[in-house]
Amino acid sequence: MARLLSVNVGLPQDIAWKGRTVHTGIWKNPVRGRCRVSRLNLDGDGQGDLHGHGGEQRAVFVYQIESYRYWQERLKRTDFVHGQFGENFTVEGLPDDTVCIGDRYQIGSAVFEVTQPRVTCYRVGIRTNEPRMPALLTSSGRPGFYFRVLQEGDVGADDDIVKVREAQERMTVAEINALLYSPGHPRDRLERALRIPALSPGWRRSFEALLRSQANAGGNAGLAPAAALHPVAPGFRPLAIAAIDHESSDVVSLSMRDPAGRPLPAALPGQYVVLRLRPTRDGPALFRSYSLSGPASTDQYRISVKVEPNRAAGTYLRDHIRIGDVLDVSSPRGSFILQSGERPVVLLSAGIGATPVLAMLHALAAVRPARQLLWLHSARDGQHHPFATEVRRLLPALPHSRSYVCYSRPGPHDRLGDDFDATGHLSRSVLEELGIPRDADVYICGPTGFMADMKEALAAMGFAPARISTETFSGREALTPGVVGDATRPPHPPDCDADTGPLVSFARSGVAAHWKPSAYGSLLELAEACDVPVRWACRTGVCHSCESGLVSGAVTYGPEPLDMPAAGNLLICCSQPSRDVVIDL
Repeated sequence: MARLLSVNVGLPQDIAWKGRTVHTGIWKNPVRGRCRVSRLNLDGDGQGDLHGHGGEQRAVFVYQIESYRYWQERLKRTDFVHGQFGENFTVEGLPDDTVCIGDRYQIGSAVFEVTQPRVTCYRVGIRTNEPRMPALLTSSGRPGFYFRVLQEGDVGADDDIVKVREAQERMTVAEINALLYSPGHPRDRLERALRIPALSPGWRRSFEALLRSQANAGGNAGLAPAAALHPVAPGFRPLAIAAIDHESSDVVSLSMRDPAGRPLPAALPGQYVVLRLRPTRDGPALFRSYSLSGPASTDQYRISVKVEPNRAAGTYLRDHIRIGDVLDVSSPRGSFILQSGERPVVLLSAGIGATPVLAMLHALAAVRPARQLLWLHSARDGQHHPFATEVRRLLPALPHSRSYVCYSRPGPHDRLGDDFDATGHLSRSVLEELGIPRDADVYICGPTGFMADMKEALAAMGFAPARISTETFSGREALTPGVVGDATRPPHPPDCDADTGPLVSFARSGVAAHWKPSAYGSLLELAEACDVPVRWACRTGVCHSCESGLVSGAVTYGPEPLDMPAAGNLLICCSQPSRDVVIDL
């Protein structure tokens, strides 16, 4: 009979790593006596990064003593102790190639259900002092697995582990792990996996992505970043300014066409382009990301720029760019896009954040679907309310649409009931009063604080995270999970930038640098030299810069939570670029 050898817990702590401080709960120590297990945690246990660890589906991590022996032999190590791999339960028995997703076990007075294999991150490499360990765990087929807690209770070392129910669809932890990370992905096995009710939502979405993909030549669709599902041409193309429109006191729109009249790559509603600007002849280029704000078109792109004091790019575009001028513009990119379907749609924005959701509104108005639509917007006043007339013109094309606009400080000429609907800000109470359908797809764009407040309000109202999409452009936020004080220096060109070589543009951070093989061993090192905010983890999948397949162990860079294998993180391989690339970081 399987047996619980050790119960291990630990609270998050700050650990020095590569010149940084990481806040992590990977250090687990054995508990003496009995330990209470609740729905989300064990008593005395915690996680430093709740985006990627913990929660109901990952309440308890289990690792086997047999795998300890395997790694001790392979790595020639004798210093491993219980909890070394960050596990809560060190067990004898329950091997990954025997335990199935959905199996249920009683340990002590608690009952558990197997939900998913472990998705490793860089912290296990820190804990084991073996940088390769995250990749080795995945490639070896010995990842370990997570329990969710069906019945709370007490557990302790030497408790028997009793199987109380077998899953009907018999797929082992090792099989599920290999189905995602190994080549092949047979359709019948993906369909089998999706028939397992206990499979965690993150893994389920990854397998659904594999089923939806028609071709897998570029890598693993289940692990590909969301942006890689919409590949784009690298580099920039010259576009001429065709029209300039002032949308409000501080927002100006630029419409751009190909000077030779050639068609432009089609954009998906919600995507953005990167502009390479040269305010001075000999000065460094500026790179800025701007959402496309107009209707879908292969004839022209429209961007809308907020002009703020002391901001170089916006001021330059407003004061110096004229009709006929030519700008360097990337192809449309990004994964913040309107999804098809019949669910209600909520477009929720503040200020200049209206731009990508306005493109979504154009797309919906063009096809006139029967979907419910709710347009919610927050602005300071009428003078700072861009696109007001345009939105009022589009909404009547959607018979099931509603609009609600808040002004925080209405002007003397702003009319309640005509120009805006309420004074104040969008909040949870407003959202509840409006009766947003709980099955709606919600798209949020605006200042960081606004989006955080809206996401918190929606979560409190019971909206599933999968139904909420957000977009932000900011290179100044710390995106590395658990790294303390990582945003002390904003992204910048490297100290010794070259004058030649392929140009690597970090679009969201607004910096670019030339590739110099003698200075950087990989794109990863160049990103670090520019202090581009990054997220570390081990994955396989598609490289966002060159679209090559990656082996297990590639380092992941990107802003999305690591709560599932296909979390939308951008994969940058260790290749050396031979052409200009634009990376969405």
